[in-house]
Amino acid sequence: MTTAAVVLAAGGGRRYGMPKALVEYEGSLLVERAVRTARAACDVVLVVLGARAVDVWRTADLTGATVLANKDWETGMASSLRTGLDGLRGFPGTVDAALVTLVDMPGMTPEALTAVAAHAAPGALATATYDGVRGHPVLIGREHWAGVAETATGDEGARRYLAAHDVVEVDCTGLADPVDLDVPPPGVASAP
Repeated sequence: MTTAAVVLAAGGGRRYGMPKALVEYEGSLLVERAVRTARAACDVVLVVLGARAVDVWRTADLTGATVLANKDWETGMASSLRTGLDGLRGFPGTVDAALVTLVDMPGMTPEALTAVAAHAAPGALATATYDGVRGHPVLIGREHWAGVAETATGDEGARRYLAAHDVVEVDCTGLADPVDLDVPPPGVASAP
């Protein structure tokens, strides 16, 4: 099975005040952390950029990731998810499942990604849970890509599709910190 990580990093960070991909956190940009974490769990990594994409591309070390640009990033996360899934369709070789993760989760770990990726199959749907609450990463098997793309709207991503289907819940409590950065914590700065 080939599982590809799809890092969603296109948002403008309205609540944050800037694109989160350009936020520096503990010595590196959030997008760099997300790509490094994804690369530790998956051989194939796609990162979807949007807001200030050229700045992110020029500033961030995205070594080992294929960069995709979402021209419709302002419409919400759903368009980035569609961009990532579309990018996987054209990827050389066959990708059986997409492991979707977010740029604004600096506490994500390769262990959590690997635990969810262990359920990869073309017909798979799986999501991490933390203390019984669903979170990221989310695993979407190839057979579900069209359905997810069709139902994803705004900032919901795959939520509606997952709610209508059987999903394997993978307990990742203690493997990763599921908190996303919606507002700047003390000491977090933007890249130049």
